[in-house]
Amino acid sequence: MANPYYSGPVSDHFDGEHFRNYAPRDATRTQSFWKWQLTSKPRPWPFRVDPIPQDVPPQRVEGDACRVTFVGHATILVQTAGLNILTDPVWSTRASPLPFMGPRRVCPAGIAFDNLPKIDVVIVSHNHYDHMDIKTLKKLAARDNPLFVTPLGNDTIMKKHIPNMRVRALDWGQAEKLQGVSFHAEPAQHWSMRRMGDRNKALWAAFVISSAGGNIYFSADTGYADHFRKAREKFGHFRFAAIPIGAYEPRWFMRYSHCDPQEAVKAYEDLGAPLSMGIHFNTFRLSDEGYDDPAAELRAELVMKKIPESQFRALPDGSFIEVP
Repeated sequence: MANPYYSGPVSDHFDGEHFRNYAPRDATRTQSFWKWQLTSKPRPWPFRVDPIPQDVPPQRVEGDACRVTFVGHATILVQTAGLNILTDPVWSTRASPLPFMGPRRVCPAGIAFDNLPKIDVVIVSHNHYDHMDIKTLKKLAARDNPLFVTPLGNDTIMKKHIPNMRVRALDWGQAEKLQGVSFHAEPAQHWSMRRMGDRNKALWAAFVISSAGGNIYFSADTGYADHFRKAREKFGHFRFAAIPIGAYEPRWFMRYSHCDPQEAVKAYEDLGAPLSMGIHFNTFRLSDEGYDDPAAELRAELVMKKIPESQFRALPDGSFIEVP
């Protein structure tokens, strides 16, 4: 079946129909989703987390100052250089194509939607439902008309629902610039699927946000591989990084495309040990680890490696960091 989302030249990560990672998939990791479901032994999660204090961010953060709010899962609000940048925004109750089933959020978003400042740029890293939430994207497009930046093929999916959106689709290594801030799509190790038959027909990516104040790394959703080290080699110093720490059990099934906390710390080291925030945990139950496991395992790994916990934080939704 032809690719319904993207038509372009063959490259080292696109065969003319499907995108692929640079790292080959280990045969021992190519296992069945249904095998996981039949053998799954999930650890406890709460049905609902008590309401948390929600952030009310400023309307703008100017110059080299930088403020980052953890909204939940892979959604963060980055405010710097006079721009408001939102990543993988999900305000819906479920990360699912269906409103009545699928992963349900256990706590509200860390910023009430009506308290969001005007959004200038929305990064959508790939097309999984916990990252590309069309309902939220429609609301942002109607309210703020932001620039959407996304990897190849995802623009086609979004424009089907939001025909007049402003969107720029990027291949790995390409960038878009707005008001002196550059948005670079960079390799990640993951996959894509929106519906039956479209697996890996849209690209996935990490993003580097570059401004006069420094570089910010948004890993989105990824397994551990050498792309973290290569990003450091390409961009130099990172001021801040958002690194995934959840959705990692069982390892035989998840390890290729999701970091565990130990690998997240390796990624932090590969990136040059920037001030970091854990993402992709404690919002939607997507795997078998317990609700408290990602943060606890991250703290244990930091202690073992004698890294200050303040340097790589697993924060509650609604928390913010003023980035030095």
